[in-house]
Amino acid sequence: MLDYNHRPGIAERVNAAIDAALIAEREATPPRTYLGASRLGHACERALQFEFAGAPKDEGADFGGQTLRIFEIGHQLEDLAIRWLRAAGIDLYTRKGNRPDGEQFGFSVAGGRIRGHVDGIIAAAPAPLGIGTPALWECKTMNAKNWRVCVKDGVAVAKPVYAAQIALYQAYMEATVPGISANPALFTAINKDTAELHHEQVAFDAALAQRMSDRGVRILQATDAGELLPRIATSRDFFECRFCPWAARCWGLPA
Repeated sequence: MLDYNHRPGIAERVNAAIDAALIAEREATPPRTYLGASRLGHACERALQFEFAGAPKDEGADFGGQTLRIFEIGHQLEDLAIRWLRAAGIDLYTRKGNRPDGEQFGFSVAGGRIRGHVDGIIAAAPAPLGIGTPALWECKTMNAKNWRVCVKDGVAVAKPVYAAQIALYQAYMEATVPGISANPALFTAINKDTAELHHEQVAFDAALAQRMSDRGVRILQATDAGELLPRIATSRDFFECRFCPWAARCWGLPA
């Protein structure tokens, strides 16, 4: 018999339906067939290799509904930031022709196996803001704790993955947007808890861009050759490993 006393409440029922729909959408999305510039700054090259090769994640490591909702809220906040910057007089292009259906600005190298799509390009800005143009614009959302660290230490120290992404974009977008590497990028961080905004200018780090480009080539070559790149750590208890979706697979393989 059904136990009506233990029937899930309305909140649980609706949330479960929403999460199931979001997970189904995610599963129906074709997987990436390339290394994304937004990921090349990740600490572990073996994890990036697993990601590029499409290795199945450990059981229970796929994103749940709540995480997918967090991602989607982040995208909506980025859209708000675009509106706010434009309202402040910044001529910001996020798609070609600045049309909602326009193609994203980005780059593709290594036969299309390393790619990136930028959040935006600043074509002009009011003189008092001191923004040289053209300039790359990159936007991230984060919780209050991470946001405060980013404000205190700067993106290069607090979020090296983002700094690597910015450097790669500045390097590879130069061919289609001449001058974009000569001007500092504008990095915007949105505090999801308080709606506070942090803006930071990031000068082009050519050495970092080269290291990340070399890393991408190394991952492609190792994967093509069937070689496994080294782990980041010697113990599974290492911080990065404890949160890696391929930890069980990785530590079940030879060093």
